[in-house]
Amino acid sequence: MSEKTIALVTGANKGIGYEIAAGLAALGWSVGVGARDEQRRTDAVAKLRAAGADAFGVPLDVTDDESVTAAARLIDERAGRLDVLVNNAGVAGGWPEQPSTIDLETVRRLVETNVIGVIRVTNAMLPLLRRSAHPRIVNQSSHVGSLSLQTTPGADLGGISGAYAPTKTFLNAVTIQYAKELSGTNILINNACPGYVATDLNGFAGTQTPEQGAAIAVRLAALPDNGPTGQMFDDGGVVPW
Repeated sequence: MSEKTIALVTGANKGIGYEIAAGLAALGWSVGVGARDEQRRTDAVAKLRAAGADAFGVPLDVTDDESVTAAARLIDERAGRLDVLVNNAGVAGGWPEQPSTIDLETVRRLVETNVIGVIRVTNAMLPLLRRSAHPRIVNQSSHVGSLSLQTTPGADLGGISGAYAPTKTFLNAVTIQYAKELSGTNILINNACPGYVATDLNGFAGTQTPEQGAAIAVRLAALPDNGPTGQMFDDGGVVPW
């Protein structure tokens, strides 16, 4: 087994996911670039390696059972364990989007990727994480998933979101349940809020760079053994559920 920390980042071929992979590689870790598009995955790995990173490609479609099972098998064969899982892959619907007129297929598509995909990948990787001395799980959430922030008078979270914001609220709830289940183990699980980052998810309208958005996920991935679990964070600290 490798002595290096082994990490997997889903949706890591571009945007925040790529920068998370780069940030973890900068710590000296071996990083799996999880992505379903073969060419983009290959290009991302090549770019990371050219910068001196220990990166490897992981074919991974978080919505497909067989793909996720194969990804877990690849990591098992390569390293025998997984130390860090960053569930970054996600999709967005329209924005703003009224719940009264939303296409139900849009809701299903977003839930399948943003929530069920995280559960699917996490459960497939848990046996490998349990073999780690310092296992960490980081789920990519958002401020728009916070019910506290959504119900704060005067808060500007970008308008009504009939599907995307609720999927992040759903993900927050799922993370809390994982934290409860894993409370007797050494696995720390937390959610990261990257902020309003310029990516293709929002038509590059964000005010922060992907590298800035990746910083909190990288920090949570490298938490010490006495670090927090079952919470949500941004660069400023704890974000209310």
